[in-house]
Amino acid sequence: MAEPISCALRRAALAAILVGAGMPAFAQDPTGQSANQIAAGQSVGEAVLIPNRVIYPGETIEFASLKQVTLIPGKHKPDGMATRSEELQGKVAKRTLLPGRYIPVTAIRDAWLVEQGASVQVYFTAGALTISAAGVTLQPGAAGDQIKIRNIDSGKIISGTVMADGTIKVGAS
Repeated sequence: MAEPISCALRRAALAAILVGAGMPAFAQDPTGQSANQIAAGQSVGEAVLIPNRVIYPGETIEFASLKQVTLIPGKHKPDGMATRSEELQGKVAKRTLLPGRYIPVTAIRDAWLVEQGASVQVYFTAGALTISAAGVTLQPGAAGDQIKIRNIDSGKIISGTVMADGTIKVGAS
């Protein structure tokens, strides 16, 4: 006997909600490794890092808020999930991360190097010529991000790349 369409739609919607909320990590008991061992990447078998408490948006992910678990034999982590210390170290949560769930790569970002509204030095370099100006960032950015800056002197809005030292490099336009 076929089930009603509304029941099938409800089941499909429930499945979509559960997948969208984050997949649980299918794991055995925690390995009991310390944060130092986690940071050093020492593990036996296929081990992954998952939150051991709720991590809120904007919060920097620290090793103390993660636990290392060993996956059940035959289970592998899904693609698009960050489960290693080098993928999570120094990252910031973009959305709420729940305990016992994998951390999607799309749910984390690099820490901002410059905040919105910060005063920055803007540099243009062409050969031996270097021009510098003061600017105000119109959006936050991490190293390598393309952001918009307002030139304090002229009021013009320009785009530039955030450098590792917190300055902004602009190109010829």
